[in-house]
Amino acid sequence: MAIKPRENETFYREVDEELRKEQLGSLWKRYGVLAIIALVLLLAAIGGYIWWQNRQQAEAGERGQALIAAFDDVQARRLKDVPKQLDSIAAEGSPGYRAAALLTKADVALQENNLKAAAQNFKTVADDAEMAEPYRQLALVRQTAVEFDTLPSAEVIRRLQPLAQAGSPWFGSAGEMVALAHLKQKQPARAAPIFAALAKDQTLPASIRSRAVQMASALGVDAVTDAGGAAKGGPATKEVTQ
Repeated sequence: MAIKPRENETFYREVDEELRKEQLGSLWKRYGVLAIIALVLLLAAIGGYIWWQNRQQAEAGERGQALIAAFDDVQARRLKDVPKQLDSIAAEGSPGYRAAALLTKADVALQENNLKAAAQNFKTVADDAEMAEPYRQLALVRQTAVEFDTLPSAEVIRRLQPLAQAGSPWFGSAGEMVALAHLKQKQPARAAPIFAALAKDQTLPASIRSRAVQMASALGVDAVTDAGGAAKGGPATKEVTQ
């Protein structure tokens, strides 16, 4: 008896379904355990990452509180245990916390008139490539200020020349030190324009501008500020011989 086409299609479909079931069963027997293990590992990885994030946030909060406590001790001049507190933060913290801790430790050393320790802490920050550039530049400027009297003038200029440019956030401090270093080298012609630029820069503190006006005038550059606060440039009527 011949099988009708419709019955033939039904037969093939049933065979195909049975074959698929058999293949799936075979695959599950072969890979089912591996799939479960992979799923468990994935969930464990996600859980571990969430735990790590939470732990990082908790540790950051703890370091923040420790740093605030150290700041409070410095302000109150309870300096005995502050270096140890800051060393702990610097050792365990992120680059930002490490920079803050080391810069504070340098300031504590300055309060205790330990210039060598202060310079070393500033240098540690300045030389650390993992730290953000503003921290490193600040540390370099302050290290150079601490060491200024003992450094060769050429070294002062080498360090700070890139920062002693108008528009730089460090122009005031770096520019003043570079100009003074030129004077030490008996090169007033190089120092005078820097002092004049400092005197004219209205973004700088008044103390730096006032000193710059005096130095520029002494070097033969008229940089006296007018009533509106702007500085005048140009040659002075009388040049002071250095």
